[in-house]
Amino acid sequence: MKKLSLTALGREHLETARRVASGRSASTVFGGHEQVLRQTVIALAAGQELDDHVNPGEATLLVLKGRICLVAEKQKWEGRDLDLLVVPPGMNSVEAIEDSVILLTVAKLDR
Repeated sequence: MKKLSLTALGREHLETARRVASGRSASTVFGGHEQVLRQTVIALAAGQELDDHVNPGEATLLVLKGRICLVAEKQKWEGRDLDLLVVPPGMNSVEAIEDSVILLTVAKLDR
């Protein structure tokens, strides 16, 4: 069994995101490329974004801290502390409205 503090991990990644030029920091906390399920903690400094990418299966974003905007085609959804956003299929991006930490959970449909 493995236990993680998402609060502590998020705090560490947010400190890193504030320091580095890219304005982001992340680590996989469960799963990986070779598995169906993958969970990643991602910290974004205010104003930074995760560029357009294709949703590889079923995915959710849990906002652990901050305020983000999930953009998919012409639609936008805003998420705040402890909001859960279901990521639609297709291309999407994430913008940090303020310093934010999210938990991205993805279940790949094809391995």
